[in-house]
Amino acid sequence: MQFIDEVHITVKAGDGGNGVVSFRREKFVPKGGPDGGNGGRGGSVILHADKQLNTLLDLTYKHYYGAQNGENGRGKNQEGKAGQDIVLRLPCGTIVREEGKKKVLADLVDHGTEIVIAQGGRGGRGNSEFATATNQAPRFATPGTPGEEIALTLELRLLADVGLVGFPNAGKSTLISVISAARPKIADYPFTTLAPNLGMVRYQEGKSFVVADVPGLIEGAHLGRGLGTQFLKHIERTRVLVVLIESISSDPMADYETLMNELRSHSPSLARKPRIVALTKTDLFPPDERTKVARMKFGRGVKVVPISAVANEGLPLLLEEIWRMLSRKRRAKGVSSRQPFDPSMNSGSP
Repeated sequence: MQFIDEVHITVKAGDGGNGVVSFRREKFVPKGGPDGGNGGRGGSVILHADKQLNTLLDLTYKHYYGAQNGENGRGKNQEGKAGQDIVLRLPCGTIVREEGKKKVLADLVDHGTEIVIAQGGRGGRGNSEFATATNQAPRFATPGTPGEEIALTLELRLLADVGLVGFPNAGKSTLISVISAARPKIADYPFTTLAPNLGMVRYQEGKSFVVADVPGLIEGAHLGRGLGTQFLKHIERTRVLVVLIESISSDPMADYETLMNELRSHSPSLARKPRIVALTKTDLFPPDERTKVARMKFGRGVKVVPISAVANEGLPLLLEEIWRMLSRKRRAKGVSSRQPFDPSMNSGSP
């Protein structure tokens, strides 16, 4: 399935039905009173967060969504039928903005969340509503009001606890395929990952977390080089970053600084997230040289874990460090670390 993370649509709620002018016309009642009914309300447009969805692809085939109008009132004080609401199902993590504006109208994080994004119009009043002691036969009614119409930008930001960041071919896809059930495309050439991948990691009994793998960065990505930084928004909600650096690189520290500069250029808050450096492909080093890899430093307080996803080396320690960081972030928010991680608690500005 194609991954689509931004769409532009217009939604229109239904108009309210008109009130009607009507008088009783019955046998033996030559001068019946007013009996015009009210118009029905217009249908509303509702956005619904659905955890079964992971792309906005379905909304690319149609750009205008309209709810049903309310029906006009009828004689005998019959109210018009209300227009049917229309419900648009969106992936959890969808941010809703009015087209061309920055203000967030809704952030649909939790499954089942619903918001009315366009309210249906009110039904008009029939002439029976206007009968008074001084005007017992009003010959007027009111029209229904128009339903709201709004152009929207829908932007999907995936919900994950951990974000994997690295250069192309740093081993992100291999890592997520080993530690989770995700099966991304893996090959020995750059940019095999062309869309974000999510994987659920079962750390221990009752302990799990979600990992997001985004396409690799290169120097100048914030200027549009390579695949750019367009996918970094999908790790803005994460709580911990794992920065993957090839241990066989000629200058691992320079690689790390380049990646951090790209993160800062995209979002300073992203670069400030707690992080672990995973030195990958350590199986390519002779055993007697691996201790040098383990002693590499990448800044004060940055935990370094040498790993080989192919040889399954260092992964238990990496998962232990990830869980420790997640638990610490969890406790800082006053929530027991025994509870399963809830993506809705992920931080990150929209």
